[in-house]
Amino acid sequence: MNDRYLSISKVHMNFEKNGVTNPVLKDINLEVGRGEFISLIGHSGCGKSTVLNIIAGLLKATEGVVIVDNKEVNAPGPDRAVVFQNHSLLPWLTVYQNVELAVEKIFKKTKTSKERKEWILYNLDMVNMSHALDRLPSEISGGMKQRVGIARALSMMPKVLLLDEPFGALDALTRAHLQDEVMRIQSELQNTVVMITHDVDEAVLLSDRIVMMTNGPAAGIGQILDIDLPKPRNRIALADDPKYNHYRAEVLSFLHEKQRKVDDISRHRAKLKEPGSKVA
Repeated sequence: MNDRYLSISKVHMNFEKNGVTNPVLKDINLEVGRGEFISLIGHSGCGKSTVLNIIAGLLKATEGVVIVDNKEVNAPGPDRAVVFQNHSLLPWLTVYQNVELAVEKIFKKTKTSKERKEWILYNLDMVNMSHALDRLPSEISGGMKQRVGIARALSMMPKVLLLDEPFGALDALTRAHLQDEVMRIQSELQNTVVMITHDVDEAVLLSDRIVMMTNGPAAGIGQILDIDLPKPRNRIALADDPKYNHYRAEVLSFLHEKQRKVDDISRHRAKLKEPGSKVA
């Protein structure tokens, strides 16, 4: 890890509903270096998106602190850009205008009109969307919409790029193409990325480290796996790579074996706390 760039320290998150406190996250601690690609993986409902939303400033943690580049996160900001599973493009704006909206908001006072135009075109070219500048979102495919969403996020020059299952709604071939694009872009820009995924192969292919989360309630970090594979990575070459398959097996083991044992222990302990329960 290069240096401490994103720091999540002693983060707890509770949600209140009808007077009942529901613990979602418990004692989340994570240090992310500048230029690192981190994946969060775990079963549905384990709080991955809650962690991402806290980093983004969309949610305020019940306890704990998030620091990005030595500044505490208290609200959303352009230093943290989010790409959601749903592309979130404005349907009445063209591909160009959707990116222009972000660039105008961030760089209106610091870049000239010519510089802003060049910057918009540069980011759309980086995701191979220069051919569709004047098209509306309804006129392009799902994969192309996600490309525009990624270009819009990158155009803000965020310190941390947050990806919330950005390929989850795409077909397998489109997903693979976009994964390759993200690998290429991240290699070129060396930006810091935190991505949520349910896909084990995707996590191993893209990540420097995989953060495996325990099941809720009160989910935490169960295991962190370093992925020591040289970049750039070729998915075809990795298919027969023993290290790649070892990492893949490690994540699957956590998700389907180790986590199940933790859940069984938790249920057993809860049962022991019930009135009249006895140790077998």
